[in-house]
Amino acid sequence: MTIHVLPLAITMMAGPQIISAIIFVTAGRPIRLSLAFLAGVLAATVAGVAVMRGVAELLGSAVPMGGSQHKGGTGRIIELILVLLLLLLAVKNYLGRATAEPPRWLTTLLTATPLRALATGLLVILAMPSDLIVLLTVGLDLKRSNAGPIGAVPFVAATLLIAALPLLAYLVFRRRAEHAMPKVRDWLNSHSWLVNVIACLVFIALILS
Repeated sequence: MTIHVLPLAITMMAGPQIISAIIFVTAGRPIRLSLAFLAGVLAATVAGVAVMRGVAELLGSAVPMGGSQHKGGTGRIIELILVLLLLLLAVKNYLGRATAEPPRWLTTLLTATPLRALATGLLVILAMPSDLIVLLTVGLDLKRSNAGPIGAVPFVAATLLIAALPLLAYLVFRRRAEHAMPKVRDWLNSHSWLVNVIACLVFIALILS
């Protein structure tokens, strides 16, 4: 895996993903819920990378993908298509900013059970189109590098670390975090469109670099 893929872990957790992590920290059983959520994120990321590595292998078997230093091939064409999709998604979020609201299911997480937190961790990765695009990009990068799923360990670890930041802040700065996290949560809820636009632009820059 090439180094430039690692920052995509930030994009993986941008939007409802990190908001969910913050909500669990502000819930009644923050540590249990957060650990269950992280378990779901880890399982979903590992499974997603493995599946997308297989998809990249199938694409590579049909048409040469191009090496890590080669900018042509099917892999590059797919990346350009991903860039177009991300641009459309960024424009959609920007145009809808005036009426943008967080998903309704986010408001129910404060009363979630550990099982619900686990399921949320799975779904915020595997059911989010932006994360599926990231995972496909990682799969294509692994294919170019001739690396198996084990090569994605740094990416998986980085994603898990970012997902764990709210919990780590809670454990280290307990009282300050209890005071600050609800404000951060509310700001992210009201500016979710901006978070999504920034994530798309960062992702595009990384793909084109």
